[in-house]
Amino acid sequence: MPEQQHIRRQLTTDDYLQGVFAGDRAILGRAITLIESDAPRHAVQAQELLQRLLPHTGRSIRVGITGVPGVGKSTLIETLGTQLCERGLHLAVLTVDPSSSLTHGSILGDKTRMERLARMENAFIRPSPTGGALGGVTRKTRESILVCEAAGFEIILVETVGVGQSEIAVHAMTDCFVLLALAGAGDELQALKKGVVELADLIVITKADGPNRERVLNAKADYMRALRYLAPTTSNWRVPVLVSSAHTGEGIDQIWAAIESYRTIGDTTGTLIARRQAQTQQWFEELLAEALQRHFYQNPQVAERLPQLRQAVVLDQIPVVRAVEELLQLL
Repeated sequence: MPEQQHIRRQLTTDDYLQGVFAGDRAILGRAITLIESDAPRHAVQAQELLQRLLPHTGRSIRVGITGVPGVGKSTLIETLGTQLCERGLHLAVLTVDPSSSLTHGSILGDKTRMERLARMENAFIRPSPTGGALGGVTRKTRESILVCEAAGFEIILVETVGVGQSEIAVHAMTDCFVLLALAGAGDELQALKKGVVELADLIVITKADGPNRERVLNAKADYMRALRYLAPTTSNWRVPVLVSSAHTGEGIDQIWAAIESYRTIGDTTGTLIARRQAQTQQWFEELLAEALQRHFYQNPQVAERLPQLRQAVVLDQIPVVRAVEELLQLL
C-alpha cells in the first residue's frame, strides 16, 4: 500500500525527470500520460518536462510499422522485438489502438498480444488510443517518442492502426517507414494508389509459411516490378522487398539488417538528419495551424458573428470570400 501511495502521489517535474532517466517504467508511463493529457492544468508541466528532456533525445532509431489490419503487425513486432531484447538492446514499442467513435475508449490490447515481449526487462510497451486522430497515430506520439529516447531506449517502434490513406502520417515522425503487406489480398498494386508504397523504406510480405508461401513469393515479385516505376524517397537507397514469417522466424534477421543498413546510409549521407529536421518543421507548422484555428473559433466576436455569416453564405446573400474576410477582420 505505501508503494501504491507513492506511485499515485502528485509528481514534480524533477520526479518525472529522475524516473525517466532511471528507466522507472511506472514513472515513464505516467510521464507519457501527462503529455497525452488534454487537461489545461497538465499542459504547463508537460511542456516544462519536454523542454528539459529535449537535450537527451534523438539518439534512437525510430521505426514506423504500418499495414492493413490482419497483416500481423503485433506478431511481427513481438518476434523482432524479443530477438532485439535478447541481444541486449533496449526497445520501446508505442502501439496505437483505434478509439471508439462513440465512447472514445480503446481496447488497448497490445500488451496482451505481446505477452512474451512485455515480460522482457529491456522492453517497454505503451498502448495509447488514437482519440480519433487521423493518421493512425495519437496526436502526442511524437512527444512520447522523445520521452522514450530520454529514458535510454535505443529503438523506438511505432505500430499504427492501419486504417487507410491517412496512415502515412507515421512517415512524418519516424526514420524508417516499414510497410507490411499481405499476399493474395488484392492490395499488392492497389496500395500504390494510396501513396503508401511510394513512401515505404522497406516492404515486408508477411505470413510466408505453409500453403501461403507461393503467393507471398509472387507478391514479392509484383512489388519489386512496381517499385521500378517509383522514385526512391531516400537517395542511395533502393527499397528492399522481403518476406517473413513471425511463426517460423524466417526473414526477421533480414528485416533488422535492412533497417540497420538504412540507418547507416542515412547517417553517412546526412539524409537522416535532414529528414528529422523536415519532420520537425512540418510538426511545427501543423501545431501552429491548429493553434491559430483554435484561437479563431474561441474568439467571442467570431463565435457571435459566424452563424450569421454562415447562413448568409448558404442563402447566397454574401460572397464567400467577403464573409471570410469579415471574420478575419474581427481578430
